Amino acid sequence: MAKKDKKKGKLKQKLTDKYRLVVLNEDTFEERFSLKLSRLNVFVLGGFFSILLIAGTILLIAFTPLKEYIPGYSSTALKRKAANLTFEADSLKIKLAVLENYTKALRPVLTGEIQPESIDSIQAEARHRFIDDSELAATKEDSLFREKVESETLFSIEQNAKSNVKVVFFAPLNGTISQVFDATSKHFAVDITAKSGTPIKATADGTVIFSGWTTETGYVIILKHDKDYISVYKHNGNLLKEQGDFVKSGEAIATVGSTGELTTGPHLHFELWSGGYAVNPTNFIDFK
Repeated sequence: MAKKDKKKGKLKQKLTDKYRLVVLNEDTFEERFSLKLSRLNVFVLGGFFSILLIAGTILLIAFTPLKEYIPGYSSTALKRKAANLTFEADSLKIKLAVLENYTKALRPVLTGEIQPESIDSIQAEARHRFIDDSELAATKEDSLFREKVESETLFSIEQNAKSNVKVVFFAPLNGTISQVFDATSKHFAVDITAKSGTPIKATADGTVIFSGWTTETGYVIILKHDKDYISVYKHNGNLLKEQGDFVKSGEAIATVGSTGELTTGPHLHFELWSGGYAVNPTNFIDFK
């Protein structure tokens, strides 16, 4: 016990013994600075400054951009950009799903899988329907109301501008028409013969809503235009555009070929639809 007490006493004495730290002028030995210290004071001050240094470093990293240089941390700008890209991707997925549903609904009729017999019956019924002209005569109240509305919209710039906008169609292929449009035989298109590999051009500005292969009509591409017009190109040799692409009028979208079971040689089977009804393309386009 005496030895242990003696060792503790010596340790305590070593920790509490005073030392003087003196700074002297090397040339004149003049005392510039002096400080009384003990080992215990040095340990306490060293520990205190170490704690301050660690705390300051943590705060500096946590609340400044320096933390971005530490592995495992990402920048705020990068997180914000990633979030915006995620929202845009979700928006594009929704738009793509809507476009795919629209294309899926149109594909059976436009690719020839379903014959549009109902359209023929509607057109035939409309041609033979009797209309009583007396029912179309306007009453006095209707005439006054129509005159009032026409006077209000006579100088409407917006209405005149919209009414003057028309879709101008471009000949997709110049060549000889081998088979004309004939609704009675359910040939809702014109067939244009040309050499294999000849470029087929978009008839007007539009968006590709279908670009793929069908058994009967081979490579098919379908464009949707303004004013609810749809153009269909069948029996192509190659397709140059994909679904969702936007094309300009006169831009090459495919090449002439002879694909599909119903083909009779290199030609373009071209259809033009308006509001869900097949129309004669020669009424809108000069193929010569």
